[in-house]
Amino acid sequence: METAEVRDVVFVNGTVRLAGCLGLPAQAGPARAGVVLVGGSGAADRDNDTFFPPLRDHLLNAGTAVLSYDKRGVGASSGDWRAATLTDLAADASAALDFLRSQPEVEAHSVGFFGHSEGGWVVLRAATARDDMPWVVTNSCPGVSPAVQERHALAHHLRDAHPGSQADVDVESTLALYDRLIEAGRRDADFATAMHLVDAAGRPPGLAYYWADMDEHLWTFLKRKQDRDPTPDLIGLRCPHLAFFGGQDPLVPVASTYSARPSAVRDAPAERH
Repeated sequence: METAEVRDVVFVNGTVRLAGCLGLPAQAGPARAGVVLVGGSGAADRDNDTFFPPLRDHLLNAGTAVLSYDKRGVGASSGDWRAATLTDLAADASAALDFLRSQPEVEAHSVGFFGHSEGGWVVLRAATARDDMPWVVTNSCPGVSPAVQERHALAHHLRDAHPGSQADVDVESTLALYDRLIEAGRRDADFATAMHLVDAAGRPPGLAYYWADMDEHLWTFLKRKQDRDPTPDLIGLRCPHLAFFGGQDPLVPVASTYSARPSAVRDAPAERH
């Protein structure tokens, strides 16, 4: 029995060298659909932690070619994701799409995007900038700003970790500190100022969920993207868009995302939905 072929590949976006893996189904015939998998926030590699391998296997078994890659500055890819804008990351995804479409085993016009979490924002931005997209799929992609999404995730974590009436006080005080940090980011405060806010609040343990890995570079990255509104990219799509959500997702405010969508697409042509 033939097995799928998965091999390491390299492609470029300008001066950035992006490394990943290309999977080709075992079935015979040169014409195959394809998908570029784009991972979530942080240092996402070609496997997006453990999420992409089973998805890759499922797609390969269904006869679909699959390309995923290490985010810039991760694994074997050059560059630094913390120095990148969302538009930079979208350009990386677009380069991945062009690379997959260039493979002789793949039917170019049938290649689309799958973006997970933050990767959903990335592929929406990439797809909106192109007029040759057949489709886009997003999974657990917030329809709200990063600041709103992170607050939801932090609140859920705090309430799960510290149940009880006294814990409610701790939760609210930690969320209030988070709000002050977001406001500091809007004022373009430097990292020392942000650390002063954390220290003045006594470094509440629950904040570690959001703050544990924070440094000057990550702080600069987060404050640059914290208020980005995904709505313009959503309504700018000119292809079908399938969006997956888990109703009890602890990281994504699904209700807020869902309620925002009708107003975002109310005046858009039906083919954009």
